Amino acid sequence: WAWGLVVEMKLFLALAGLLAILALSGPSEGAAPAVLGEVETSVVVTCMEEAKRLVDKAYKERRESSIKQRLRSGLASPMELLSYFKQPVAATRTAVRAADYLHVALSLLEGKLRPLWSRPFNVTDVLTPAQLNLLSKSSGCAYQDVGVTCPERDKYRTITGQCNNRRRPTLGASNRAFARWLPAEYEDGVSLPYGWTPGVKRGGFPVPLARAVSNAIVRFPTAQLTPDQDRALLFMQWGQLIDHDLDFTPEPAARVAFVSGLNCEISCLQQPPCFPLKIPPNDPRIRNQRDCIPFFRSCPACTSNNITIRNQINALTSFLDASMLYGSEDPLARKLRNTTNQLGLMKVNERFRDNGRALLPFDNLHDDPCLLTNRSARIPCFLAGDTRSSEMPELTSMHTLFLREHNRLATELKRLNPRWDGERLYQEARKIVGAMIQIITYRDYLPLVLGPEAMRKYLPKYRSYNDSVDPRIANVFTNAFRYGHTLIQPFMFRLDSQYKPTGPNPRVPLSQVFFASWRVVLEGGIDPILRGLMATPAKLNRQNQIVVDEIRERLFEQVMRIGLDLPALNMQRSRDHGLPGYNAWRRFCGLPQPQTVGELATVLKNLDLARKLMAQYGTPNNIDIWMGGVAEPLNSQGRVGPLLACIIGTQFRQLRDGDRFWWQNRGVFSTQQQQALASVTLPRIICDNTGITTVSKNNIFMSNKFPRDFVSCSRVPKLDLASWRERD
Repeated sequence: WAWGLVVEMKLFLALAGLLAILALSGPSEGAAPAVLGEVETSVVVTCMEEAKRLVDKAYKERRESSIKQRLRSGLASPMELLSYFKQPVAATRTAVRAADYLHVALSLLEGKLRPLWSRPFNVTDVLTPAQLNLLSKSSGCAYQDVGVTCPERDKYRTITGQCNNRRRPTLGASNRAFARWLPAEYEDGVSLPYGWTPGVKRGGFPVPLARAVSNAIVRFPTAQLTPDQDRALLFMQWGQLIDHDLDFTPEPAARVAFVSGLNCEISCLQQPPCFPLKIPPNDPRIRNQRDCIPFFRSCPACTSNNITIRNQINALTSFLDASMLYGSEDPLARKLRNTTNQLGLMKVNERFRDNGRALLPFDNLHDDPCLLTNRSARIPCFLAGDTRSSEMPELTSMHTLFLREHNRLATELKRLNPRWDGERLYQEARKIVGAMIQIITYRDYLPLVLGPEAMRKYLPKYRSYNDSVDPRIANVFTNAFRYGHTLIQPFMFRLDSQYKPTGPNPRVPLSQVFFASWRVVLEGGIDPILRGLMATPAKLNRQNQIVVDEIRERLFEQVMRIGLDLPALNMQRSRDHGLPGYNAWRRFCGLPQPQTVGELATVLKNLDLARKLMAQYGTPNNIDIWMGGVAEPLNSQGRVGPLLACIIGTQFRQLRDGDRFWWQNRGVFSTQQQQALASVTLPRIICDNTGITTVSKNNIFMSNKFPRDFVSCSRVPKLDLASWRERD
């Protein structure tokens, strides 16, 4: 991964100049070609062999490092804990390793050839098609899509998302590169993020430190927080749940720089893959300017058409298919199932119950961050279809709710169809749960995100499946959908059956709940947490109150050397991913592109904010997509502005129209089953799977005043499964 070395590229070489340089340089080891495109193939092979050695060594060091001892003794360094959940595993690891081989080999090649040529060059321009093919094959990248054959008739989705699109079987499948809606923008045109090289400008303007932007624009005193009178905290929580259904960008499996061996976890030096956030002068929290907020670049993906321009990998299926429950790889999916009987059930926790109800099973991690949040409790992290299920108890509660719903449905289907075997019961229950997630998201959640006008524009009524629609998650969406960070309250709230604060700790600061699985197991289960989500308002995003300090100053503070800054990480991540700036996305969406402070003030309806942004970036073109997106005034009755509405609306339309198993697509469910599913609501799922007897009426993501907006479970319609009974 020596992307830092990878390339000061992009200019084609004049052939005459090249020949002159070669004539001067004379022959040397790995002799230089006489004309463009004649690198000795033996040199290409040698570089790939060396790349494999370096990558394998770094991976091995990670595996055998003393992290286990440090975790057990509580001396774990900054990124060790947080990074645990961001590690690529199983097939993701294989895909990432292939991309690592390729990137490191190219960087070694570039290093060998650079002394021979004076001007910048793109290393792939000097390789023949056969040599590029050799690199692709020997790295393993060429084989990622080989051998995918799809069955003639398929009733159920695959776990990996393969074969959803029959013409292009890997479209939307896990462990593939994100879609690029606009070409990547890197400092060197290939892989280095803007802000990598000191003094290098972006479009003629200096690149501000992400932490400086966060301090200047995002920071506000939490005491001023404005609760959202029209959105429940559950609105925020649903966004995180479905985000974990759609995308996950793993961080490097190796925690050291491939070529230099630098340990990114303890160093503030910048070498791939470490891209630490520098601390600006007069930082309100971090006094030592030589310190940094640790940051790892996302894993690269094998990219098919242009093998040098860096893209990132999505470890999950793109489809809204409840993969956060069932997994996006077959081995994990099997591990999550209860195969001791033919009942089609998911595994549940064998050690603990929640007032008689099931909890998620525990994972068996070698080094478990959850154990560190309360050493005496000894409660490990949970196992689910997405590795982040233990990140916070509110998220765990949603995972647990749908695990129980799957098992409830499988049990009910068995009663209706005694002859069905475990596989059929599992697949049918999984299919219904997937439909529930889609219905609640599109009918109840998205209209409250986008507002009615943007809903009509970007998500018109469903017509049918279209196999020419690309359902892949766009790289920009992974950043834009983090708008949800603006909705987060600084506490986890827990309420009793009368919706009053309950337990010894009814309001826990968010910084004390990350990875605290013990709070679910030992502090009253999921019911008080779900009531807190239903009956507490979300935070309102206002232009002078963007993100609370609990996640701007104290993110993962319990398990880290230094509290992280989530807004700054979002901006650093957009640069890491090569995302174009604010105006490029405004243009993509057909929106006006402000050039001056006055024009920006008109778009933002806020001169003070426009001035602050211009002071940081110098031009609206360079504003990081997350920062520009959340700074816009909100759409009427929505919770994002015009730019984010376009990106989020476009993505969800493609996810719907490009999904062959979309719940309304002809032949997926019968007409009677579709009619039954239309009555599905999240309040009913809560009633059916918890001890909660009073739930939100109307739209659960909106209503949050108890008792005014609440209703008894006896008045909430149930899902009628009669149309799933097979006639003999």
